[in-house]
Amino acid sequence: MKVLFTDYDMLDVSLERQLFAQAGIELVEAQCKTEADVIEASAGCSGLLVQYAPVNAKVFAARPEIRMVARIGAGYDTVNALDAQAAGVWVANSPDYGVGEVATHALAMMLDCIRGISRYNQHVRAGHWHYTSVGKIPRASDMTVGVVGLGRIGKRFAHIARNTFKQVVAYDPHLIDGDFPVYVERIRNLPELFARADAVSIHCLLTEHTRSMINAQCFEQVRAGSYLVNTARGAVIDIDALTTAVQAGRYAGVGLDVLPIEPMPVDHPLLQHEQVLISPHSAFYSATSEVELRRKAATNLITWRNTGRPDYPVNAPRID
Repeated sequence: MKVLFTDYDMLDVSLERQLFAQAGIELVEAQCKTEADVIEASAGCSGLLVQYAPVNAKVFAARPEIRMVARIGAGYDTVNALDAQAAGVWVANSPDYGVGEVATHALAMMLDCIRGISRYNQHVRAGHWHYTSVGKIPRASDMTVGVVGLGRIGKRFAHIARNTFKQVVAYDPHLIDGDFPVYVERIRNLPELFARADAVSIHCLLTEHTRSMINAQCFEQVRAGSYLVNTARGAVIDIDALTTAVQAGRYAGVGLDVLPIEPMPVDHPLLQHEQVLISPHSAFYSATSEVELRRKAATNLITWRNTGRPDYPVNAPRID
């Protein structure tokens, strides 16, 4: 068996090399950017290990020998699972590797935005020393925090945020009422959530239904002085609508770990706003979670080779 490591931004991939070598699987490494790159590099490969490279019907049509795709991450928007399903190809992810890291990163970004810690640091280094230099700071325990998406990470965020904020409300149309924690009030639509919450944290997957789901209609409901944090996927937010909302002064603070284009161009208007805090798609990261993520992604392919099914499938293709 041969597997293509389509692309990666890790500094060292000895972990993957060791895992596949121990399993008797040949690993081919590349840095694919396009479907054409994947097609060219994957000759003779029955499996793909993917970080960011696009994998879709074009790839499956050109390389029918590919039968399994493992995505490094909980999200799998770079792999078209419907195309894979139609082609009889398994797709798997690593859904539970960094739940605590992402939830705590989101809360840290939110509290930084509210408390102005990063801005205080900038002001002090510029020679300004006064507790009011970042403007008025609200009391977090008087605020309502909203959560978009109550999966593993959203629920963890709600759990750790409930003792900091006055109230937790959430929107998730895919859960029944009984799956909402008792300390979380259910909100039935996004505009209502943005109207109710003083601060919102986003924790949903990127799909055809959630792309640009956080848009002008939501921002129109936001009260001046609100806060927004996104550690999910950049394209869940209509970035132009968010830029307009920030420039209009609707937000006192915005924290973005993910963006629709990464890295964000340095001249983008959002990078010019002191109220916008950005981290480099790092919410998932700790020394422990990175190893767990990469091990689970690679093991999906090894388990599939041994059993015919990956550990964490996101589809169930018909295998003829």
